[in-house]
Amino acid sequence: MRLGISRSILSITLTVLVLLSPALAQDQATPKTLLDHGKFASDIATFLQIGSAKPAGYTWDGKTAFFSSSLAGAPQVFRINEQGWPYQLTTFEDGIDLYSGGVPYFNLSWGGDLAIVGASVGGSELSQLFLLDTHTGKTHQLTNRPDARYRVCMWAKDDRSIIYNSTEENLVDYHIYRMDIATGESKKIFGDTLDLAGSKYPVTLSQDGARLIVERWNSNADKDFWLLDLTSGEYSKINEDDGDVRYDDMALMPDNKTIFLLCNANDEGTTRLAKMKVGSPDVEFVEDGWLDPTWECDALHLSRDYKYMTVKVNQDGYMRLMMREIESRRELTSPPLDGQLGGGFFAEDGTCLISFEGPSRAPDIWRWNPETEELQQLSFSNYAGIDRELFSDPELIHYKSFDGLEIPAFLYLPPGYKEGDRIPFVVSAHGGPSSQFKPKFYRNFQYLILNGYGVLAPNPRGSGGYGREYMALDDYKLRKNSLKDYKAAVDWLLENNYTEQGRIGIRGGSYGGYVVLGMITEYPDLFDAAIDNVGIANFQSFLENTRPDRRKNRESEYGPLSDPEFLAEISPIHKAHLIKTPLLVIHGANDSRVPVGEARQIIQAIQDNGGVVDSLIFMDEGHGVGKRPNVITSYRRQVAFLDTQLKTIEVPTEEQVVEE
Repeated sequence: MRLGISRSILSITLTVLVLLSPALAQDQATPKTLLDHGKFASDIATFLQIGSAKPAGYTWDGKTAFFSSSLAGAPQVFRINEQGWPYQLTTFEDGIDLYSGGVPYFNLSWGGDLAIVGASVGGSELSQLFLLDTHTGKTHQLTNRPDARYRVCMWAKDDRSIIYNSTEENLVDYHIYRMDIATGESKKIFGDTLDLAGSKYPVTLSQDGARLIVERWNSNADKDFWLLDLTSGEYSKINEDDGDVRYDDMALMPDNKTIFLLCNANDEGTTRLAKMKVGSPDVEFVEDGWLDPTWECDALHLSRDYKYMTVKVNQDGYMRLMMREIESRRELTSPPLDGQLGGGFFAEDGTCLISFEGPSRAPDIWRWNPETEELQQLSFSNYAGIDRELFSDPELIHYKSFDGLEIPAFLYLPPGYKEGDRIPFVVSAHGGPSSQFKPKFYRNFQYLILNGYGVLAPNPRGSGGYGREYMALDDYKLRKNSLKDYKAAVDWLLENNYTEQGRIGIRGGSYGGYVVLGMITEYPDLFDAAIDNVGIANFQSFLENTRPDRRKNRESEYGPLSDPEFLAEISPIHKAHLIKTPLLVIHGANDSRVPVGEARQIIQAIQDNGGVVDSLIFMDEGHGVGKRPNVITSYRRQVAFLDTQLKTIEVPTEEQVVEE
């Protein structure tokens, strides 16, 4: 194997100036000693300057790679030019939106000279579509409906029109439209029919450009698919099942009959590589020994010429990238990188653009040739003057919950931790709830760890990545069982002497914010600090006020509005008088998923009861904090809050005061 890392490609760096007082300048201590004394990692803002680069697109000729990064302070798209320099293409004040579900960040035309990006203002997620020149960065706004939402977009094969979905008709349901780029004229091509009410999303276009696969979400665990003839307007349903079956990443082959996909319609309920035939609902799983059926498949991608296939395999939260030739089924060599792998954009020459990161390595993009085994790093994230070797990788552990169910979790410990040391700990609650904590690169985790904290990140029942049955174990009436899994996590930490009462915090965002509020109301004496970031306090008001296009899906998970008694029973707001734990609430005023009223309710309730609560409401943010100044403000407040509540406050010596 040849590892060819070109030095001509610029490392995106950020200079960090460290001002030393005269006393420190004369200090003969080594940099390692300074770090041990806590002087080097004194501000979370430094860690938040660590960069990242994630693949956005790859031209078919293999000459141009695109990536997204918050290098400029908000998510923007960059092109790596011929000299290896990152050329910034977008300059939106609030950055580009993840309007197409996260990756890709933008939609590259078949010719590669144009792209479609989505951008909104103030975290509203009311993204509008823009045409982008991928060479110069010049943009032209294609849509101007500030009250409508635009999600998935794809190019027609001739690059003269785009297919997208939008709520522009009734501001609730997503219908599918086609726009002529030259004229700007748009026409609805797939809307409401008797059997297809609700929101639809374009999935994949056939090679001849005449057929489109369309999906409709019924819930997180249930999708339906149709094949639409773009010429005649006729359509037929692809799948037939009893519900709670997921079909993902459908790709129609050139014969317009064979469909490759990921599906969990098997006895184990694990998402695997499969095939279907147009006209038959039967699912045939690919069981030829290439992929280990123990693990779920997270993503499927086919090359543009339908020659290669990449499958991202989820091995206990670690993403592996498997590759093969489709026709011969010959397995290709996987990239020799150990961590979180993604991407899989193939070029005509057989090279592939991939992403790579790990718990102690920031995300970067690489080029991999599976035939020659040549690996080349294309982006070089800066580390803000921090030695990456100081970062820690977690240990995957398992503990038993109240009913004997084994729960996976990732345990992070500070460098130099000695067995039996009882240290302050933060339990991290992920969102979703069907998301999965994966040991990626978390800047704030590494900051906490280097400053003496431990972090435990469980994947409780209801998490994705462990099969259909595991993901359903917290649905509706089973909601509080997932909270018991977090209680068992704390019990495990205490039983194994990692921490002690008085030094345990919990933090979570979105659904994880609900977990935080649920834990401090169901177990008032368990935690000593809690941080709720854009969390749900009242399921009744949440379901009434969340975006209408999301409500049905959320009701299938949490319970319907027609069952107000149950929604009240699981809502922390009705037990706010039990809260003893100091709480920090963070929210965006423009949040359309979990409206800011959820934060205001819990803040007011705790204040009325004489409890301890602090808050940060950002007027220019939505569901999460995205702008760098706001991110720094948020994390500085979080760190100060945790230090105050979980660490012993020591009176500084006269020497320490002078040094600082």
